[in-house]
Amino acid sequence: MKSKGIVMLLVLGAVFFGGQVFAEEPIRIGLQAPITGSFAIEGQMARQCVEVAAELINKQGGILGRPVEIVVADDASNPRDSALAAQKLISQGVVAAIASYGSSVTEPAADLYERNRVVCVAYGATAVRLTMGKERQYFFRTCGRDDSQGEFFARFAVETMGWRRIAIMHDNQTYGKGVAEETKKYLEPYIREGRAEIVYYDAITPGEQDYSAALTKLRESNPDVWYYTAYYPEAGLLVRQAREMGITVPFVGSNAVPNEDFVRIAGLEYVVGTFMTQEPLPQDLNTPKAQEFFAAYRAKYGDIPSSPWPIYAADALFALAQAIENAKSTKPDDIAQAMRTMENAEGITGPIVFTERGDRKGVPYAMYRYNEKGQLELFKP
Repeated sequence: MKSKGIVMLLVLGAVFFGGQVFAEEPIRIGLQAPITGSFAIEGQMARQCVEVAAELINKQGGILGRPVEIVVADDASNPRDSALAAQKLISQGVVAAIASYGSSVTEPAADLYERNRVVCVAYGATAVRLTMGKERQYFFRTCGRDDSQGEFFARFAVETMGWRRIAIMHDNQTYGKGVAEETKKYLEPYIREGRAEIVYYDAITPGEQDYSAALTKLRESNPDVWYYTAYYPEAGLLVRQAREMGITVPFVGSNAVPNEDFVRIAGLEYVVGTFMTQEPLPQDLNTPKAQEFFAAYRAKYGDIPSSPWPIYAADALFALAQAIENAKSTKPDDIAQAMRTMENAEGITGPIVFTERGDRKGVPYAMYRYNEKGQLELFKP
């Protein structure tokens, strides 16, 4: 009798997801992220966020009456594995992919998704060239771009803080160099006016353990502020080693620096007072979608994410879900067209609207600073 019941369910095509019963097969959406490797904390949080978002969508009836199924591929945050991860998701028949963290890692995957006509929504890839360097019909992103961040820092540094002698350090990779170059570009008007001067502009090599040579050169330039435009593992080491060398100049990290690992690597005593140029952080989001999402996330994991990037990954899923609903289709051209034209997608970070090129409109930036508890707070000068 039991076997007969199971057969009947299979014949009817019933699918169970999160306690819900669906009459149709799931819509499979890929998540490509650094589940392992140097940036594993970001990938693991992205996976958790996207899975929580999928659970919320399924509780509300799924997409087109079908459940969402997340298929995860680990790109270990390097370009070679990124291409392999993208190929894996493509071969598994996902209708779209959320991919990935890091511009240089996202780029080869985006090319593969483009060639195979799979909609790709990046959540942590900010390089301008991803949308301006070539035409991509199926590429979108829920995060901001490097030029917006560079413009924000330049204006804040000179007009708000009065920092004149500016040091810019990057890691010569796509993201870090991109933010540095954009910052330099937006500082040029202030330099011409005699209100600013770039006294240090150089790159470090990621993965090293001793940055004393670069920091000595930085100290000799006597800056008013030190802007580091790359990732948190090196940022943590740089801050620790700089402070141990007696370098007390204000440190500003770009938006790939702040998370709990940065605090752990640098040490709380050295993190206090450091600044970050950043989109709104999770604790400062209070949209209806954010309240619903964080309640579900806390119930499952105990606290909210320590980084904004996994939130953008969840927003990528919410955007895709709305686009597929609007299009009433899972065909790639229909999804891409719906992504470009929709105005009714609500995300954790607010409304999600895209330009024709696939960039998100209206991503704000703010200056944050670490307090004595190792927590980021909005900085109000």
